[in-house]
Amino acid sequence: MAPADLPRDIGGFIRDMRRNAKISLRQLAEQAGVSNPYLSQIERGLRKPSAEVLQQLAGALRVSTPAMYLRAGLLEGDAPGVLEAIAGDPDLTMAQKQSLTQIYDTFRRENAREAAAAAAAAAETAAAEAATAAAAASATAATASDTAGAAAAGASAAAAGVRTDGTEKAATDGDAAEQAPPVTKAPTTTTPTTEETP
Repeated sequence: MAPADLPRDIGGFIRDMRRNAKISLRQLAEQAGVSNPYLSQIERGLRKPSAEVLQQLAGALRVSTPAMYLRAGLLEGDAPGVLEAIAGDPDLTMAQKQSLTQIYDTFRRENAREAAAAAAAAAETAAAEAATAAAAASATAATASDTAGAAAAGASAAAAGVRTDGTEKAATDGDAAEQAPPVTKAPTTTTPTTEETP
C-alpha cells in the first residue's frame, strides 16, 4: 500500500509521538508488543496498522485510543484537530496529554449520551401524542356513527309509526287527518228575536 493511501499519515503521527516521548523505535515496539520491523514499516507509511495494533501503540505512547483511531481515519469526529493538537503538543507531558484527552473524551461521550436521551424523550412524546390523536379520532368516528345510526333509526321508526324504543305511538292530529275524512261544520244562523211589548 502506498503512503498516499494511508489516511492522515498515521505512521508520521506515531513517529512524532514516539520522538516527543523520547522513546526509541525498539522500546516502543517492545512496549506495544509488536515487532521492530513491523513498527518501522508503519512509521515509514509502508504498512497500515490494524485497530488492535493502534490500541497497543496508543497504550504504549499514553495517548487515548480514540485519538489514535481518529488520526488513522478509523473514526469520524467533529473535531479530530483537538485530539491531534493535544497529542502533538511538545510542551505537554505524556501525563498531561493523557489527562486532557480523557477529559475531552468524557465530555464528548456525556454530550452524546444527553443528546440521545433528549432524542428518545422527544420520540416518546411524539408517539404519545400520536396515540392520543388516534384515540380521539376513533372516538369521534364512533360517536358520529352512533349519531347517524340513531338518526336513521328514528326516521325509519317515524315513517312506520313506531317510537325508537319499539312501542307504537298514538295517532297524532296529522295521522288522524289522514285516516278520517274531514268534518265540515254547518253554518249557523241566528234569528232575530222580537221583543213582545205589553
